[in-house]
Amino acid sequence: MLFKLLKYPSKLALLFFCRHIIIQNKKVLNHNGPLLIACNHPNSFLDAIILAALFKKPIYSLARGDVFKNKRIAKILIALNILPVFRITEGAENLNTNYDTFAKCREIFKKNGIVLIFSEGLCVNEWKLRALKKGTARLAFSTWNESVDLTVIPTGINYQSFRSFGKNVQLNFGTPILKQRFNLSETEGVNIKLFNEQLKNELKSLVVEIESHKEETIKNTFHVKQHPIKKTMLHIPAIIGKIIHAPLFIPVHKISWMYFEKLDHYDSVVVGLLFLLYPLYLLIISSILFALLGGWYWLLVFIILPFLAWSFIQLKKQF
Repeated sequence: MLFKLLKYPSKLALLFFCRHIIIQNKKVLNHNGPLLIACNHPNSFLDAIILAALFKKPIYSLARGDVFKNKRIAKILIALNILPVFRITEGAENLNTNYDTFAKCREIFKKNGIVLIFSEGLCVNEWKLRALKKGTARLAFSTWNESVDLTVIPTGINYQSFRSFGKNVQLNFGTPILKQRFNLSETEGVNIKLFNEQLKNELKSLVVEIESHKEETIKNTFHVKQHPIKKTMLHIPAIIGKIIHAPLFIPVHKISWMYFEKLDHYDSVVVGLLFLLYPLYLLIISSILFALLGGWYWLLVFIILPFLAWSFIQLKKQF
Protein backbone atom coordinates (compact mmCIF):
# COMPACT_ATOMS: atom_id res chain seq x y z
CA MET A 1 0.00 0.00 0.00
CA LEU A 2 2.76 2.48 0.94
CA PHE A 3 4.56 1.71 -2.33
CA LYS A 4 1.42 2.54 -4.33
CA LEU A 5 0.86 5.76 -2.40
CA LEU A 6 4.39 7.00 -3.09
CA LYS A 7 4.84 5.75 -6.67
CA TYR A 8 3.15 8.65 -8.48
CA PRO A 9 4.49 11.42 -6.20
CA SER A 10 7.95 9.92 -6.79
CA LYS A 11 7.40 9.94 -10.54
CA LEU A 12 6.35 13.59 -10.38
CA ALA A 13 9.31 14.42 -8.14
CA LEU A 14 11.76 13.11 -10.75
CA LEU A 15 10.87 16.19 -12.83
CA PHE A 16 12.63 18.25 -10.15
CA PHE A 17 15.36 15.87 -9.01
CA CYS A 18 16.61 15.16 -12.55
CA ARG A 19 16.95 17.61 -15.43
CA HIS A 20 16.75 14.94 -18.12
CA ILE A 21 16.34 11.16 -18.01
CA ILE A 22 17.34 9.69 -21.36
CA ILE A 23 16.05 6.12 -21.75
CA GLN A 24 17.38 3.57 -24.23
CA ASN A 25 14.95 0.77 -25.16
CA LYS A 26 12.05 2.50 -23.40
CA LYS A 27 9.55 -0.28 -24.14
CA VAL A 28 11.08 -2.34 -21.31
CA LEU A 29 9.30 -0.01 -18.86
CA ASN A 30 5.99 -1.61 -19.91
CA HIS A 31 7.18 -5.21 -19.39
CA ASN A 32 4.44 -7.43 -17.95
CA GLY A 33 6.84 -9.78 -16.11
CA PRO A 34 8.10 -12.04 -14.81
CA LEU A 35 11.19 -9.84 -14.99
CA LEU A 36 14.47 -9.58 -13.10
CA ILE A 37 16.19 -6.20 -13.53
CA ALA A 38 19.95 -6.80 -13.22
CA CYS A 39 21.37 -3.33 -12.64
CA ASN A 40 24.64 -1.66 -11.70
CA HIS A 41 24.59 0.32 -8.45
CA PRO A 42 26.34 3.72 -8.56
CA ASN A 43 24.04 5.92 -6.47
CA SER A 44 22.50 4.27 -3.40
CA PHE A 45 18.72 4.11 -3.12
CA LEU A 46 18.25 6.79 -5.79
CA ASP A 47 18.87 4.01 -8.34
CA ALA A 48 15.87 2.08 -7.03
CA ILE A 49 13.68 5.20 -6.75
CA ILE A 50 14.20 6.10 -10.41
CA LEU A 51 13.49 2.58 -11.67
CA ALA A 52 10.48 2.06 -9.40
CA ALA A 53 8.98 5.38 -10.48
CA LEU A 54 9.45 4.76 -14.20
CA PHE A 55 8.28 1.15 -14.54
CA LYS A 56 4.57 0.70 -15.19
CA LYS A 57 4.23 -2.30 -12.83
CA PRO A 58 5.31 -2.32 -9.16
CA ILE A 59 8.93 -3.26 -8.50
CA TYR A 60 10.30 -5.26 -5.58
CA SER A 61 13.87 -4.22 -4.75
CA LEU A 62 16.61 -6.17 -2.97
CA ALA A 63 18.61 -4.10 -0.47
CA ARG A 64 21.46 -4.67 1.99
CA GLY A 65 20.23 -6.62 4.95
CA ASP A 66 21.79 -4.58 7.76
CA VAL A 67 19.27 -1.75 7.29
CA PHE A 68 16.52 -4.21 8.32
CA LYS A 69 17.93 -4.75 11.81
CA ASN A 70 15.71 -2.01 13.23
CA LYS A 71 12.24 -3.58 13.31
CA ARG A 72 10.38 -0.30 12.72
CA ILE A 73 12.53 0.57 9.73
CA ALA A 74 12.16 -3.00 8.46
CA LYS A 75 8.36 -2.67 8.45
CA ILE A 76 8.58 0.54 6.42
CA LEU A 77 11.02 -1.01 3.95
CA ILE A 78 8.84 -4.07 3.45
CA ALA A 79 5.84 -1.79 2.86
CA LEU A 80 7.94 -0.13 0.15
CA ASN A 81 8.45 -3.52 -1.59
CA ILE A 82 12.06 -3.76 -0.38
CA LEU A 83 13.45 -7.16 0.63
CA PRO A 84 16.68 -7.89 2.55
CA VAL A 85 19.82 -9.55 1.19
CA PHE A 86 22.68 -10.14 3.60
CA ARG A 87 26.36 -10.25 2.71
CA ILE A 88 28.91 -12.36 4.55
CA THR A 89 30.35 -9.14 6.05
CA GLU A 90 26.99 -8.52 7.74
CA GLY A 91 27.17 -11.80 9.64
CA ALA A 92 27.17 -15.40 8.48
CA GLU A 93 24.27 -16.10 10.83
CA ASN A 94 22.06 -13.87 8.66
CA LEU A 95 22.76 -15.62 5.35
CA ASN A 96 19.84 -18.03 5.79
CA THR A 97 17.54 -15.01 5.43
CA ASN A 98 18.65 -14.82 1.79
CA TYR A 99 16.96 -18.17 1.10
CA ASP A 100 13.68 -16.74 2.39
CA THR A 101 14.13 -13.61 0.29
CA PHE A 102 14.84 -15.59 -2.87
CA ALA A 103 11.81 -17.78 -2.16
CA LYS A 104 9.68 -14.61 -1.94
CA CYS A 105 11.19 -13.41 -5.23
CA ARG A 106 10.25 -16.68 -6.95
CA GLU A 107 6.69 -16.27 -5.69
CA ILE A 108 6.67 -12.73 -7.12
CA PHE A 109 7.88 -14.07 -10.48
CA LYS A 110 5.17 -16.75 -10.48
CA LYS A 111 2.66 -13.88 -10.28
CA ASN A 112 4.37 -12.11 -13.22
CA GLY A 113 6.03 -9.61 -10.91
CA ILE A 114 9.23 -7.59 -11.28
CA VAL A 115 12.30 -7.69 -9.02
CA LEU A 116 15.27 -5.32 -9.03
CA ILE A 117 18.67 -6.66 -8.01
CA PHE A 118 21.95 -4.73 -7.98
CA SER A 119 24.32 -7.25 -9.49
CA GLU A 120 27.52 -5.60 -8.22
CA GLY A 121 26.29 -6.07 -4.66
CA LEU A 122 27.65 -2.76 -3.37
CA CYS A 123 27.06 0.93 -4.10
CA VAL A 124 30.06 3.04 -5.16
CA ASN A 125 29.85 6.53 -6.68
CA GLU A 126 31.88 5.97 -9.83
CA TRP A 127 31.60 5.67 -13.59
CA LYS A 128 32.69 2.07 -13.71
CA LEU A 129 31.27 -1.44 -13.88
CA ARG A 130 32.56 -3.45 -10.94
CA ALA A 131 32.84 -7.21 -10.45
CA LEU A 132 29.49 -9.00 -10.43
CA LYS A 133 28.33 -11.08 -7.48
CA LYS A 134 26.68 -14.49 -7.87
CA GLY A 135 23.29 -13.50 -6.44
CA THR A 136 21.70 -12.51 -9.75
CA ALA A 137 22.67 -15.79 -11.40
CA ARG A 138 21.53 -17.87 -8.43
CA LEU A 139 18.13 -16.14 -8.32
CA ALA A 140 17.68 -16.56 -12.08
CA PHE A 141 18.57 -20.28 -12.13
CA SER A 142 16.54 -21.11 -9.02
CA THR A 143 13.56 -19.50 -10.77
CA TRP A 144 14.14 -21.23 -14.10
CA ASN A 145 14.47 -24.55 -12.28
CA GLU A 146 10.90 -24.06 -11.07
CA SER A 147 9.74 -23.76 -14.70
CA VAL A 148 9.09 -20.03 -14.49
CA ASP A 149 9.68 -18.24 -17.79
CA LEU A 150 11.75 -15.44 -16.25
CA THR A 151 13.38 -12.71 -18.33
CA VAL A 152 16.56 -11.07 -17.03
CA ILE A 153 17.11 -7.55 -18.37
CA PRO A 154 20.64 -6.09 -18.04
CA THR A 155 20.31 -2.46 -16.97
CA GLY A 156 22.81 0.37 -16.79
CA ILE A 157 21.99 3.57 -14.91
CA ASN A 158 24.44 6.46 -15.35
CA TYR A 159 24.58 9.88 -13.69
CA GLN A 160 26.13 13.13 -14.82
CA SER A 161 27.25 13.74 -11.23
CA PHE A 162 27.00 12.26 -7.74
CA ARG A 163 27.14 15.59 -5.95
CA SER A 164 24.99 18.03 -7.94
CA PHE A 165 21.23 18.43 -7.75
CA GLY A 166 19.17 18.36 -10.94
CA LYS A 167 21.38 16.05 -12.97
CA ASN A 168 21.17 14.34 -16.34
CA VAL A 169 20.60 10.58 -16.16
CA GLN A 170 21.07 7.89 -18.78
CA LEU A 171 19.05 4.69 -18.32
CA ASN A 172 20.02 1.87 -20.70
CA PHE A 173 18.31 -1.50 -21.10
CA GLY A 174 20.19 -4.26 -22.89
CA THR A 175 19.39 -7.55 -24.61
CA PRO A 176 17.30 -9.88 -22.39
CA ILE A 177 18.97 -12.97 -20.96
CA LEU A 178 16.67 -16.00 -21.24
CA LYS A 179 16.89 -19.55 -19.89
CA GLN A 180 17.18 -20.89 -23.46
CA ARG A 181 20.79 -19.72 -23.45
CA PHE A 182 21.72 -22.28 -20.79
CA ASN A 183 21.73 -26.00 -20.17
CA LEU A 184 19.90 -26.26 -16.85
CA SER A 185 21.22 -29.78 -16.30
CA GLU A 186 24.78 -28.39 -16.20
CA THR A 187 26.46 -27.86 -12.83
CA GLU A 188 25.61 -24.73 -10.84
CA GLY A 189 29.20 -23.48 -10.92
CA VAL A 190 29.44 -23.71 -14.71
CA ASN A 191 26.08 -22.01 -15.27
CA ILE A 192 26.77 -19.19 -12.80
CA LYS A 193 30.09 -18.47 -14.50
CA LEU A 194 28.48 -18.48 -17.95
CA PHE A 195 25.60 -16.29 -16.76
CA ASN A 196 27.90 -13.69 -15.20
CA GLU A 197 30.03 -13.59 -18.35
CA GLN A 198 26.96 -12.84 -20.45
CA LEU A 199 25.59 -10.30 -17.97
CA LYS A 200 28.98 -8.58 -17.73
CA ASN A 201 29.28 -8.34 -21.54
CA GLU A 202 25.83 -6.77 -21.71
CA LEU A 203 26.44 -4.31 -18.88
CA LYS A 204 29.75 -3.18 -20.38
CA SER A 205 27.81 -1.64 -23.26
CA LEU A 206 25.22 -0.07 -20.92
CA VAL A 207 27.36 1.35 -18.10
CA VAL A 208 29.40 4.49 -18.77
CA GLU A 209 33.03 4.00 -17.76
CA ILE A 210 35.02 7.21 -17.28
CA GLU A 211 37.87 8.08 -14.93
CA SER A 212 36.66 10.69 -12.45
CA HIS A 213 39.38 13.23 -13.35
CA LYS A 214 38.40 13.33 -17.04
CA GLU A 215 35.95 16.18 -16.68
CA GLU A 216 35.77 17.00 -20.38
CA THR A 217 34.82 13.41 -21.24
CA ILE A 218 32.12 13.44 -18.54
CA LYS A 219 30.77 16.70 -19.94
CA ASN A 220 30.68 15.40 -23.52
CA THR A 221 28.97 12.20 -22.40
CA PHE A 222 26.18 13.71 -20.33
CA HIS A 223 25.62 17.23 -21.66
CA VAL A 224 22.12 17.89 -23.01
CA LYS A 225 21.72 20.85 -25.35
CA GLN A 226 19.05 23.36 -24.35
CA HIS A 227 16.78 24.97 -26.95
CA PRO A 228 17.39 28.76 -27.11
CA ILE A 229 13.67 29.58 -26.94
CA LYS A 230 13.27 27.44 -23.84
CA LYS A 231 16.23 29.16 -22.19
CA THR A 232 14.75 32.58 -22.94
CA MET A 233 11.26 31.74 -21.72
CA LEU A 234 12.43 30.15 -18.48
CA HIS A 235 15.15 32.65 -17.62
CA ILE A 236 13.16 34.85 -15.21
CA PRO A 237 11.13 31.97 -13.64
CA ALA A 238 14.44 30.16 -13.04
CA ILE A 239 15.92 33.12 -11.16
CA ILE A 240 12.80 33.48 -9.01
CA GLY A 241 12.75 29.73 -8.45
CA LYS A 242 16.33 29.74 -7.20
CA ILE A 243 15.66 32.57 -4.75
CA ILE A 244 12.34 31.31 -3.38
CA HIS A 245 13.62 27.75 -2.83
CA ALA A 246 16.96 28.71 -1.29
CA PRO A 247 15.60 28.65 2.31
CA LEU A 248 14.75 24.98 1.80
CA PHE A 249 17.55 23.71 -0.42
CA ILE A 250 20.55 25.33 1.29
CA PRO A 251 19.94 23.78 4.76
CA VAL A 252 19.19 20.38 3.18
CA HIS A 253 22.39 20.58 1.16
CA LYS A 254 24.53 21.67 4.12
CA ILE A 255 23.17 18.99 6.47
CA SER A 256 23.57 16.26 3.86
CA TRP A 257 27.07 17.46 3.01
CA MET A 258 28.07 17.58 6.67
CA TYR A 259 27.17 13.94 7.32
CA PHE A 260 27.43 12.27 3.92
CA GLU A 261 30.07 14.19 1.95
CA LYS A 262 32.52 11.27 1.97
CA LEU A 263 29.88 8.54 1.66
CA ASP A 264 28.05 7.21 -1.38
CA HIS A 265 24.62 8.24 -0.09
CA TYR A 266 24.80 12.04 -0.38
CA ASP A 267 22.66 12.27 -3.52
CA SER A 268 20.02 9.92 -2.17
CA VAL A 269 19.85 11.69 1.19
CA VAL A 270 19.30 15.08 -0.50
CA VAL A 271 16.55 13.62 -2.68
CA GLY A 272 14.94 11.85 0.27
CA LEU A 273 14.92 14.95 2.49
CA LEU A 274 13.54 17.19 -0.25
CA PHE A 275 10.84 14.64 -1.07
CA LEU A 276 9.70 14.67 2.56
CA LEU A 277 10.14 18.39 3.26
CA TYR A 278 8.95 20.04 0.03
CA PRO A 279 5.20 19.49 0.67
CA LEU A 280 5.70 21.00 4.13
CA TYR A 281 7.57 23.94 2.58
CA LEU A 282 4.67 24.54 0.18
CA LEU A 283 2.21 24.46 3.08
CA ILE A 284 4.25 27.06 5.00
CA ILE A 285 4.44 29.41 2.01
CA SER A 286 0.73 28.98 1.25
CA SER A 287 -0.16 29.67 4.91
CA ILE A 288 1.87 32.88 4.87
CA LEU A 289 0.16 33.96 1.64
CA PHE A 290 -3.27 33.18 3.08
CA ALA A 291 -2.51 35.19 6.22
CA LEU A 292 -1.40 38.17 4.15
CA LEU A 293 -3.95 38.16 1.33
CA GLY A 294 -6.73 35.80 2.30
CA GLY A 295 -8.98 34.45 -0.43
CA TRP A 296 -7.93 31.60 -2.71
CA TYR A 297 -4.51 32.93 -3.79
CA TRP A 298 -2.70 30.47 -1.52
CA LEU A 299 -3.77 27.63 -3.81
CA LEU A 300 -1.54 29.01 -6.56
CA VAL A 301 1.50 28.14 -4.46
CA PHE A 302 1.06 24.43 -5.27
CA ILE A 303 1.23 25.20 -9.01
CA ILE A 304 3.56 28.18 -9.34
CA LEU A 305 6.33 27.13 -6.92
CA PRO A 306 6.86 23.68 -8.46
CA PHE A 307 6.97 25.34 -11.89
CA LEU A 308 9.57 27.82 -10.68
CA ALA A 309 11.63 24.99 -9.17
CA TRP A 310 11.42 23.02 -12.43
CA SER A 311 12.47 26.12 -14.41
CA PHE A 312 15.57 26.55 -12.26
CA ILE A 313 16.51 22.87 -12.62
CA GLN A 314 16.18 23.13 -16.40
CA LEU A 315 18.42 26.18 -16.69
CA LYS A 316 20.99 25.66 -13.92
CA LYS A 317 24.55 24.97 -15.06
CA GLN A 318 25.02 21.35 -16.03
CA PHE A 319 28.73 21.29 -15.11
